[in-house]
Amino acid sequence: MIVKHLKDIVGTDDEVKSETWASRRFLVADDNMGFSFHDTVIYAGTETRIWYKNHLEAVYCVAGEGEIESLEDGKIYPITDGTMYALNEHDEHLLRATTEDLRLVCVFNPPLTGIEIHDEDGSYPLLEPAKVD
Repeated sequence: MIVKHLKDIVGTDDEVKSETWASRRFLVADDNMGFSFHDTVIYAGTETRIWYKNHLEAVYCVAGEGEIESLEDGKIYPITDGTMYALNEHDEHLLRATTEDLRLVCVFNPPLTGIEIHDEDGSYPLLEPAKVD
């Protein structure tokens, strides 16, 4: 059984940050669950270009206000507490937190190793989990 608490992740290597977001990585590839599980904050007033070419992601908003814009067709979807969206086609998009931080619960398949950050086109590289001998 794996049991973790947010207060034990914040400020450690399991919290990965950029200028526009912080991702608290509760479960990663080495946990052998077949997915990774994250608590992510998108900072108010920011926009992040994302294109997960190597991963599928499902996202559930638990707090805040923002929007996601599809770069394929320009459609904008509002995001508030209770909204779920799934990037089931490796959808290239812009994620914006408007007047307040967005707090999102995210699941990735394949799972992230925990050290990924977005590359220049907004994707995460496909990394292999650490091997323990």
